[in-house]
Amino acid sequence: MAAQDTVAVRKRPAPRTATPPRTPRGPRGRSRRAGLTPWLYLAPALVVLGGLLAYPVHQLGLISLFHYTQAQVSGGEPTTFRGLGNYTELFADEQFWQVLLTTVLFAAACVVSTLAVGCALAVLLTRVRAVPRLALMLAALGAWATPAVTGSTVWLLLFNADFGPVNRVLGLGDHSWTYGRYSAFLLVLLEVVWCSFPFVMVTVYAGIRAVPTEVLEAAALDGASQWRVWRSVLAPMLRPILVVVTIQSVIWDFKVFTQIYVMTGGGGIAGQNLVLNVYAYQKAFASSQYGLGAAIGVVMLLILLAVTLVYLRLLRRQGEEL
Repeated sequence: MAAQDTVAVRKRPAPRTATPPRTPRGPRGRSRRAGLTPWLYLAPALVVLGGLLAYPVHQLGLISLFHYTQAQVSGGEPTTFRGLGNYTELFADEQFWQVLLTTVLFAAACVVSTLAVGCALAVLLTRVRAVPRLALMLAALGAWATPAVTGSTVWLLLFNADFGPVNRVLGLGDHSWTYGRYSAFLLVLLEVVWCSFPFVMVTVYAGIRAVPTEVLEAAALDGASQWRVWRSVLAPMLRPILVVVTIQSVIWDFKVFTQIYVMTGGGGIAGQNLVLNVYAYQKAFASSQYGLGAAIGVVMLLILLAVTLVYLRLLRRQGEEL
């Protein structure tokens, strides 16, 4: 009887094993999909921007390789290929290097001043009540919305040597702000900061409002001053936002044209207030050297790309996620 039971037990079919669950994709597959997702969302905007920028940049670079003047535009003379001849002529021009140095220094002063004023007013917006905050925001947005030509003309009227109210208030008599090189640059800098700081102010203010109040309260309880709170708490947390506004300000201020052209009459006396954009305009349109003007535009484009890439690289070395 025991033997029969043993045989029966041996003939009993083995239990069916459950199907093993499907293993999820590895971390490499998930990270690859996560890396492609942002590009899929950005693809429509990149296509539009690429279409709008690719052709003008291509034409700019193409014209810079030819001898292209008014005679070629009207068809009176054939277009001749110069290769890098326009760039060689440009780099051999001493005035170009002087204008480039002036542009870099002026743009740096504008960027620093704009960031200082915008960040200071952004912090002020968090300290005042609703009515003053609204008034300051409306005034700033009004300055931001004012066209550059209109704003430059208004500033010229305010600082006019004959009937400007600024000279009367300061008791400067008939002092001309646009006659001297440095006073003219100072006047243009003030106008550039006036029409540029609202972007920095609004962007930084939105970032400050996103900072948890517990962090600021803890810093206040520790006895930190307003400057220490900004330097040690807010600035590190707002660094990605500050990167954006800094790069944007560098691009805007490096290629300033309207304010210089309107307020200094096309570059000042004997070209003492020339910057690269106005210098390129004079070469291309005043002198009809379109190839040389295009070469200046290409150089400006490369400088801005280099500055932006170096700045981002330095931030990545510091461990910042952009």
